[in-house]
Amino acid sequence: MSLLSVSDLCGFHGRVKAVDGVSLTVDQGEIVTIVGSNGSGKSTLLMSLAGLLKKTTGEVLFKDRLVTGWESPRLVKLGLVLVPEGRQLFPSLTVEDNLRMGAYLVRSSGVTLNAGLAEVYELFPRLKERRRQPAGTLSGGEQQMAAIGRGLLARPDLLLLDEPSIGFAPQVVDLIFRVIKRLKEQGGTILLVEQNA
Repeated sequence: MSLLSVSDLCGFHGRVKAVDGVSLTVDQGEIVTIVGSNGSGKSTLLMSLAGLLKKTTGEVLFKDRLVTGWESPRLVKLGLVLVPEGRQLFPSLTVEDNLRMGAYLVRSSGVTLNAGLAEVYELFPRLKERRRQPAGTLSGGEQQMAAIGRGLLARPDLLLLDEPSIGFAPQVVDLIFRVIKRLKEQGGTILLVEQNA
């Protein structure tokens, strides 16, 4: 049974139809990757699924619930989390405060939050070293690690990753994809969009 099932999805930026009739499924524990050039609608697809675009048609089922048209906070609570292109961190907040923002909508005890932070710091040791630094002072690769870590603290059942490797040095790209592989080995489910096959 599919964790996510999308049928004939259309997503719009204003009057422009950027996604036209997309259908796909993502099963539990699977990584599904959509590869396409810049401007092909990949980010629009993820933003539509994450409830960030108001004008969306088609049918989206997540955990056997019809979630078409749901707003983002409601989807996050259900377990569908987007790590957006461009990272969108709060530059003046510390790295750790940015990570904690990922758990904002998740009902968890301090123990659960601390365990989640420990898991993120194990995946990205560099973030632990820099946890008290303002996020805006991190390198681009470190900011991407923080954005992924923030998404993981929301305890997603499905993690949507929007071009996590774009513009980074090869060693950063290798680290990010090692983390993605590890998440899959731990039973994670990921919908990934990328330009680089």
